[in-house]
Amino acid sequence: MAYESYECLRLRREAGVATVTIDHPPINLLDLPMIGELSRVGEELAADDDVRVVVLQSADPEFFIAHADVRLIQTLPETPDTAPGQIGAFHAMVDRFRTMPKATIAKIAGRCRGGGSELVLSCDMRFAALETAILAQPEVSVGIIPGGSGTQRLPRLVGRGRALEIVLGGLDYRADLAERYGYVNRALPAALLDDFVSALALRIASHPAQAIALAKKAILLADTGVEDGMRQEERLFYETACSEPAKNLMAAYLAAGGQQRDTEILLDGMGLLETGGDG
Repeated sequence: MAYESYECLRLRREAGVATVTIDHPPINLLDLPMIGELSRVGEELAADDDVRVVVLQSADPEFFIAHADVRLIQTLPETPDTAPGQIGAFHAMVDRFRTMPKATIAKIAGRCRGGGSELVLSCDMRFAALETAILAQPEVSVGIIPGGSGTQRLPRLVGRGRALEIVLGGLDYRADLAERYGYVNRALPAALLDDFVSALALRIASHPAQAIALAKKAILLADTGVEDGMRQEERLFYETACSEPAKNLMAAYLAAGGQQRDTEILLDGMGLLETGGDG
């Protein structure tokens, strides 16, 4: 595998572990170039027989992925053009990390909201830096819904009530509460996070590739129906994205400095962060 011509990602392979580092300043925005590269690297990793474990991390300690590009969402048509029986391009990109015959691990430091949250929810495991990780699905606050699998992943992980709290409340969830809810596997001190994930990844990679792939395939049987749910989610997402309230709220967000690094950091203090952090 060549893994060539990436501009938003950096990749390192060692001892069966592929580490994909997201490096797309200023905020690791999930825009069209990054979506394309994540889709391509997912395809390449899935086909690489030398890789048994994939770790996603960020080069920026303050931003894992800020969220999906609101300007891109503003350009969407009223209905998706997805072929019948298929899932959309964004869903296919994130779902590849769920279905590839490798163990996939998200190592989260910094802000991970919206589409970034949906990407890590699609991974097999999530480990978060206790001091810095923030996760959220804030889409409802700008008049849309999570449209990249969040409505399907969260209920399966945290239960219906907590999924509705996360989605409808649009709150930020710091790592400690995210762990208690099941949003992430564990919250670890930042100083220990790298070593823990590295040791786990190497341990998994030491097992036979077939055993890893078939164990994952068996566990995926519990996700029966998720593809149909994603197709319905995509339709509802497009419906909200083209509504007048959503158009107005997204325009106001961008006009107020949205998707700029300083503004995105200020979002930490919005809403009910302390409630979200204290449970």
